[in-house]
Amino acid sequence: MTPINEALGDYSELFMLLAALTYTVAFLAFTADLMRARKLPTVTTAPAHTLEPASAAAAGTGTGAPGIRWSHGGSHPTETGPNTTDHTGIGYTPLRRPAARIAVAVSIVGLIIHLAGVITRGVAAARVPWGNMYEFTTTGAMLVMAVFLISLIFQDLRFLGTLITGLTLIMLMAGAIAYPTPVTQLIPALQSYWLIIHVSIAVLASAIFTLTFSLSVLQLIKTRYQKRAKDPESAGFLRLVPAPAALEQLAYRLNGIGFIFWTFTLMAGAIWAEAAWGRYWGWDTKEVWTFVIWVIYAGYLHARATRGWEGTRAAWLSITGYLCVIFNFTIVNVYFSGLHSYSGL
Repeated sequence: MTPINEALGDYSELFMLLAALTYTVAFLAFTADLMRARKLPTVTTAPAHTLEPASAAAAGTGTGAPGIRWSHGGSHPTETGPNTTDHTGIGYTPLRRPAARIAVAVSIVGLIIHLAGVITRGVAAARVPWGNMYEFTTTGAMLVMAVFLISLIFQDLRFLGTLITGLTLIMLMAGAIAYPTPVTQLIPALQSYWLIIHVSIAVLASAIFTLTFSLSVLQLIKTRYQKRAKDPESAGFLRLVPAPAALEQLAYRLNGIGFIFWTFTLMAGAIWAEAAWGRYWGWDTKEVWTFVIWVIYAGYLHARATRGWEGTRAAWLSITGYLCVIFNFTIVNVYFSGLHSYSGL
């Protein structure tokens, strides 16, 4: 049995602390960007789904030149080419947002430090670093931030920065305060290559669902504002948030990806259960809630695609699915006894 490297374990905790401090700076910068939104210039909106002539050079400058359109009647400009169709209505804003740029740069630094903490934790234990609640939480927080930053390559989701960094900080604090666990060896039930497959896919799916949860929350806020507001200048930070239809469409696409990963999670868990306990399904509490989450997101995708469940109903269903993910991770893992009691607490 490989001995535990306690020194590396201490370094891992230090990296986690430094990552949390870095994310705090990013959180403040993202918040400052939202607070500055009311000072940004007002742009005349164009009809939904309309395209304006654009040049490749203008699209890359970010100076507000031709090539910018406002999608879905919202207040968020998108960059398009002459032969492109933007179905989500979310592109990169031409407005100068130095605080957002700083926040993204700091978040990248925080993610690098966070990754160092996860890696050193794994090296210290000579195994993959997700064998207990502390490791699930810290690895999950890292993937939430990684998914968010990778998504910025394709869409301008910096308006989600405050929510995402806030949720990441909450996860890190939960790991340090609620689930502190020293570096230990894996219990015999987890000593399987299926741990790598099953848990990694589950955590990645949960990270994607965190992003869609944030999109759905902002969709509800934006919808409520549009129903009540009369003065566009009173929108505040919502001026940086795309129209509800754009948020919903992006959440729908990402939920589809997350659902695929969650399906693999369910399948891999069943195969692992058969290898470990001689049966694919045993109605264990963890198994039941994993299936409940799958049913909720399957229902969301089906209702959204075939039954016309759009707007606030779709947003609430997406939020309900994520709340079930959180319940499954926190309450079921810690307070329900069963074959999946691996919290390490």
